[in-house]
Amino acid sequence: MLPPSRTTLALLAVLLVLVLFPLFGSSFYVGLMTRIIIIAIFAMSLDLLIGYTGLVSFGHSAFYGIGGYALAIAFQDAAVIHLWQALPLSLAAAAVAALVIGWISVRTSGIYFIMITLAFAQMFFYYFFESPSYGGDDGIFLFFKPVLMLGDSDILQLDHENNFYYLSLGCLVLGFLFLKMILQAPFGKVIRAIKANEHRVRALGYATDRYKLVSFVIAGVIAGLAGFLEGAHSGYVNPAYLSWHESGIAIAIVILGGMGTLYGPILGAFIIIMLQNFLPELTEHWQLLFGSIVIAVALFLPHGVVSLPHKLGALFRLKRKHPEDLAKEAADG
Repeated sequence: MLPPSRTTLALLAVLLVLVLFPLFGSSFYVGLMTRIIIIAIFAMSLDLLIGYTGLVSFGHSAFYGIGGYALAIAFQDAAVIHLWQALPLSLAAAAVAALVIGWISVRTSGIYFIMITLAFAQMFFYYFFESPSYGGDDGIFLFFKPVLMLGDSDILQLDHENNFYYLSLGCLVLGFLFLKMILQAPFGKVIRAIKANEHRVRALGYATDRYKLVSFVIAGVIAGLAGFLEGAHSGYVNPAYLSWHESGIAIAIVILGGMGTLYGPILGAFIIIMLQNFLPELTEHWQLLFGSIVIAVALFLPHGVVSLPHKLGALFRLKRKHPEDLAKEAADG
């Protein structure tokens, strides 16, 4: 049996810190970390499309918003929100939307795919924005957290911030393991090959559109899960969930963290949300500073922040080499 890699050990160490975080973090920071975890789930689902399937979707926020709106619309007047009813409903709504949008979108590629997914997301955005039945631009408020009853007791008690934090963390871990499993399966190898050279994969006899559609639906369902968690956590769903800004932020998170890694978007979500929350305290021109940081990462870390340890390690090894060895390597190269 092979020993665990450094990446696996680092991920386990981070998970341990996250599990212990509510024990020493204040309620505000636990809530902030819950928000980061939810956005990480959303970004991780987009990484399946961009980083592994080669589909750059600018309308991924549609499924994020639909997951939240399905919860809000179905239970806005309910006295009790049962988790076993609400969660499957949100996931099913996101799955149906992803199936319909994906069935149309995967027949295109490149800029046309981007524009079609963006158009669908904007259609949903303006529908809810202009619909008084669903709160219009004010959105819908939810006054109760979902419950999971066992007899007369709510075993989750999501009104407590720590409990919702652990629910979100559990969803993140399960989502990560699920995506890791399917990416290691033959399906994952095919979608990686589609990203590398779709024409060759099609020539080998694979129905590439079907594989892309399945990947699209899986990503949509996981984005719907993130939307459900965000709506349940904040108690509020509005059309901004469906806007292209949300998709743009998710794309920035995936690129900043590191595409094609799954854990890169998690790191990217932490960096982006923390910068958005704490840079305004430093300067009123925080957006200029925020943009400068993102540009610097794009220029010096094109593979994302996850490549920083490798870069530093390579630089350290280079400094330790003797000049004569460097000259010999240059001559041999």
